[in-house]
Amino acid sequence: MPSLAPPAIPTADAVDATPWASMVALMLATFIAAANETVPAGLLPQLAEGFHVSEAWAGQWVTLCALGAGLGAVPLTMLLQRWPRRRVLNTALFGFFLCNLVTALSSHFLLTLGARFVVGLAIGLAWSEIATYARRLVPPARQGRALAIAMLGVPLALALGVPMATWLGHLIGWRWVFGGLSAFSLILMGWVQLIVPDVRAEATGSRARIGHVLRLPGVRPVLAVVMLWVIAHYTLYTYIAPFLASVGREDRLATMLSTFGICTLVGLWGVGMWVDRWLRQLVLVALGTFALVIVAFSGWGASWPVLCIGAVFWGLSFSGAPTLLQTALGDAAGEHESVAQSMLVTVFNLSFAVSGVLGGAVLETLGATAMPWVLLGLVIAAWLIAFAARRHGFAQRGRRVSR
Repeated sequence: MPSLAPPAIPTADAVDATPWASMVALMLATFIAAANETVPAGLLPQLAEGFHVSEAWAGQWVTLCALGAGLGAVPLTMLLQRWPRRRVLNTALFGFFLCNLVTALSSHFLLTLGARFVVGLAIGLAWSEIATYARRLVPPARQGRALAIAMLGVPLALALGVPMATWLGHLIGWRWVFGGLSAFSLILMGWVQLIVPDVRAEATGSRARIGHVLRLPGVRPVLAVVMLWVIAHYTLYTYIAPFLASVGREDRLATMLSTFGICTLVGLWGVGMWVDRWLRQLVLVALGTFALVIVAFSGWGASWPVLCIGAVFWGLSFSGAPTLLQTALGDAAGEHESVAQSMLVTVFNLSFAVSGVLGGAVLETLGATAMPWVLLGLVIAAWLIAFAARRHGFAQRGRRVSR
């Protein structure tokens, strides 16, 4: 049992001495976690050919990974509550190392599917841990900014990691890609162990139960907004191609998605600058902007300028969503933040799954042109919940950021 004597947060001197090296390590941890989730999607033809299965079966790599992340986040986080935070993070990174090594070497499809499920468990643990770790390594006035830096790994994985992995898969083979992910995870474990300050486990008396955390003021409104926002966003993102085809703009898909991706990077920088002071306002503005984008797509979707400008504001509005929501949940959960963040991971992944089902149902029954109107209701509901949670959840904390 580790000692509980050390302080929960490093001293200001320790924080000042190692912030960037630690934040970059956490950013790379989010990069590798996001890459583990998304890289297989760009390699489906090669995976199917390598294992002599259909692309539909190869696609189950992604499904099982998401299932593992959704199912494993809460129980694993609760099981490891008393471990020091660095050990928990390195456990997740070791899971990436081992399972990607198995994936790179295995010739048995079922064994590889099992490895992808375990990777999902490690991803769920990593997402739960990184947010808490980043916030606890810095003073309160810097917590939102630290989280934004750590979360920068997600858009970098989507914008750079996945295309590069797809290109390398064509060039040298998919097994080398997963071997590279395994090696990268091992190197990052060493970086975390040597550079990132450790943070103590929760005290025995503060060990959380799920029901207790859910009853904390503000936790349920934040999780409700997570659910609605994620379903609306990923339904539109997943089915944007059929929507564009329905308005005669299918040739603009690549340009629109590239515009969206670039703007997520820009938007995350802005959120990182302002989240510690304007959390509530940023959430309301982001959801309001998303609602206006959906209205514009519904009414003027055939206009390329409207679609292009809409993609810009869509990217800006969603770019900081993980940082905003994790910051709000961390504030609401207090000392039980790790468990609360694991709940967010579960809600996020299950909502992602629901988005695929909802989008498919709307597409089959009402058609692609009706999809924005269905999603508008979800976004308005999320905005109203966030607006109502003015005292707990999405409260204005009055933080001041030291310069």
